Amino acid sequence: MDYRQTDPEFAERFAHFAFDEVVHEPEQQLDDVTRHLAVLATLLGCQGVDEFRDALPRALDAGVTPVMAKEVVYQATAYLGIGRVRPFLDAANEVLTARGIALPLEGQATTTMEDRLEKGAQAQVDIFGDGMKEAWKSGTINRWLADNCFGDYYTRTGLDLAQREMITFCFLAAQGGCEPQLTAHAGGNMNMGNDKAFLTKVVCQCLPYIGYPRSLNAIRCIEQAAQSRS
Repeated sequence: MDYRQTDPEFAERFAHFAFDEVVHEPEQQLDDVTRHLAVLATLLGCQGVDEFRDALPRALDAGVTPVMAKEVVYQATAYLGIGRVRPFLDAANEVLTARGIALPLEGQATTTMEDRLEKGAQAQVDIFGDGMKEAWKSGTINRWLADNCFGDYYTRTGLDLAQREMITFCFLAAQGGCEPQLTAHAGGNMNMGNDKAFLTKVVCQCLPYIGYPRSLNAIRCIEQAAQSRS
């Protein structure tokens, strides 16, 4: 659908805001790859699969590699569940195939079924500190967080830990209702060098895709995380 034909006034104002005003706002700019990774993760979080199909080619043209794009989709499974991620995996495969990119892409796994718990727990420690060393022992879901969420996804190559924490922040901000986890991951981002100013830029760049209420909630969570560190 070409909204410039069916809804010209809306299309003009949205395109100006999302692709010009927001992108070029002084003090709120991100490099192209980071901005597109954040947008892709945000669209997963808010279930914007139609917009994702439009955004992925722009991201690839801007320097996001096919591997990076796929890693965003894979990691989203831990935060959104396969029920919400599968349409995006299908969309990503359709876009990549249409561009002549052979699937499957090269493997990025660095763990085995035998060491995923150990390495996942270490990734948690690397992000959140030594207090996470024994966290996996405190219940079934906490063990799954270590071996599945972190051991299966965070340990993969293609994105570094700072990028992975950033996209997790976007998954949580975009879906809403996850403010405790969003505050915790704002802190994890800060531990990875993604400071308050950076996270604020991420929220600003993603606002056109999730709207003002969830963006303002995310800003509040950033503030809470920053205050807890002072």
